[in-house]
Amino acid sequence: MLQQKLKEDLKEAMLARNTVKLNTIRGILTAFTNELVATKRTPQTEMPDDEAVQVLQKLAKQRKDSIEQYHAGGREDLVEGEKAELVFLQEYLPKMMEIAEIKQLAIAKKESMALDVSKKNMLIGALMKDLKGKADGGDVKAVVDELFK
Repeated sequence: MLQQKLKEDLKEAMLARNTVKLNTIRGILTAFTNELVATKRTPQTEMPDDEAVQVLQKLAKQRKDSIEQYHAGGREDLVEGEKAELVFLQEYLPKMMEIAEIKQLAIAKKESMALDVSKKNMLIGALMKDLKGKADGGDVKAVVDELFK
């Protein structure tokens, strides 16, 4: 389903001559094909949406890392291109949970597991298992670190 929408958006981007969106969607479709081949499936196979979202999250993380690296290196011209691609990638990703929502779940999970500071990573792991695909791992870690201060 997601793969089909991307193909439709690719056609629209071609007609609109939107090169940033066109290149981003081509990169996404290439990443899908690479994932299919890596998992010993044919490139023509339709990728399930849950796997597609994982690939998109991986691509978004790569863009965020690139933005940090380019910014640290003083290459603001490259930062803008990566930010533009990240915006298009995020259009296809499900909305992530807000920090306040994560904090509520983390507090409830911490109380139910009765953990101390030494088991902080256990809480992070349990939350990530529950929130897979719904919350950013960095946000979960920040919330848990704040809870154990």
